[in-house]
Amino acid sequence: MGSQTCRVAVIGAGPYGLGSAAYLQSAGIETRVFGEPMSFWERQMPAGMFLRSNLGASHIADPNQKLTLEEYCRQNGGQISKPIPLPLFTSYGHWFQRQAVPSVERRVVHTLDVAPRGFKVLLDDGEQFISRRVVVAAGIGNFATRPQEFTAIPSALASHSSDHNDLRKFKGKRVVVVGAGQSALESAALLQEAGAEVEVLARKSKLNWVGLHPKLHQLGLVSKLLYSRRDVGPAGISQLVSMPHLFKLFPREFQNCAAYRAVRPAVAGWLGPRLKNVPVTLGRRVLSAQAKNSHLLLKLDDGSERTVDHALLATGFRVDIAQYSFLTPSLLKSIRTASGYPLLRHGLESSVQGLHFLGKTAAWSFGPLLGFVSGVEFASTELLQRASREN
Repeated sequence: MGSQTCRVAVIGAGPYGLGSAAYLQSAGIETRVFGEPMSFWERQMPAGMFLRSNLGASHIADPNQKLTLEEYCRQNGGQISKPIPLPLFTSYGHWFQRQAVPSVERRVVHTLDVAPRGFKVLLDDGEQFISRRVVVAAGIGNFATRPQEFTAIPSALASHSSDHNDLRKFKGKRVVVVGAGQSALESAALLQEAGAEVEVLARKSKLNWVGLHPKLHQLGLVSKLLYSRRDVGPAGISQLVSMPHLFKLFPREFQNCAAYRAVRPAVAGWLGPRLKNVPVTLGRRVLSAQAKNSHLLLKLDDGSERTVDHALLATGFRVDIAQYSFLTPSLLKSIRTASGYPLLRHGLESSVQGLHFLGKTAAWSFGPLLGFVSGVEFASTELLQRASREN
C-alpha cells in the first residue's frame, strides 16, 4: 500500500482505548484504533464473575458523560444488579464502542518503532503507516505473574487465572487455587459451583475483606469526605488516589505504601456466603511443584503435600512493558522506566515524545487509579489536552 499517515493511533480497544479514542475523536483529532473490543474481559476472565467496583465507578468515560452503564441498560431494557455481572459490563463495553468509536479496526499492531515524523506502525496484515502520536492502551494480559515454583509445569497442570473464560472444564477435578485476592476466591467459588473439589492456598495469614460495612458509604457528607466516587482504596486514601496530580507530588515511599493499601489483595464481602464450604488454607507457601503421573504434587512450607489435577494461579499481574511484543528493542531502550513501568509526564506521555501509555502501565507515575475503569476519565482528559497542542 502507499504511504499513509494519521495523527493518533491507539493500540488497544478495552475501556482505556475506547474512552481515550472517544475523547480524541470528539475533538476532531484524527484517530485510528486497533484491537478486539473488550477482548480481555471476555476471553481472560471466567464467566460468572462480578465486578468488585460499584456502579458509579463502572462507567467508561466519554466526553459528554452520556454513555453510562445506566444509559445502556435504559436503552436495552436491562436491569443493574449489585454486584455488576461481568457479561453485563462486557455487553456495555461493546455498546459503548458502537456508539462512540464505531471505526475500531479489529487488527493487530505487529511492530511499533520511531520514525522521522512520528512512529512507524506495522500491522499484522502488512499495512504500514506513520502516526504522529501513539497511545498504548494494550491492557494487562501480557503481564500475568506465575510463581517461580510453577515455571516448569505444563499448562495442562498449572495455569494462570487469566488463561480461562470458563471454569466448568474443571468439573470433577481436584483443583488448588493459589492466591488471596478477589480473583482467587471468586474463582474458587466458581470452581466449587461447577463441581470441582477445590482448596485455596495463600501465603497471607488472613484475608482482607472489603465492603463489610456498607453503612460507611451512606453517611452523606462524611462518606463523601472519606470516599471518592472513583471507588479505589479505603477511607481517606480513596480521596487521595482519585487526584493523580496531587498523589504524584508525595515522596515515592509514601506513594508506594498508599498504592499498596489501595490495591492490595482483597475480597468483596458479598462473596463470603459462596465460600462457606470452600477450604481456605492461609499462611502457607508452595515450596515446589512437580508433575507426577498426570497429576501435580505440591509440597508446602509446613511439610504437608497436595496431589491435585490442576493448580489455578490467581497470582496477579506485574507490569513490564518489555512484554509488549510490538515495541521494538530500539524503542524500548528509549523509554525511561521504573520497575517495568514507563515514567510518564503530563498527558501520560513517556520520555519518547508523542508516545503515551494509558491504564495500569501509568500507575507508577500517576497512582493506582489508573489501574481501574474509573481512571479512564482522568487519562483521556490528560491525553486530549496534550494531543490538542502542536509539537
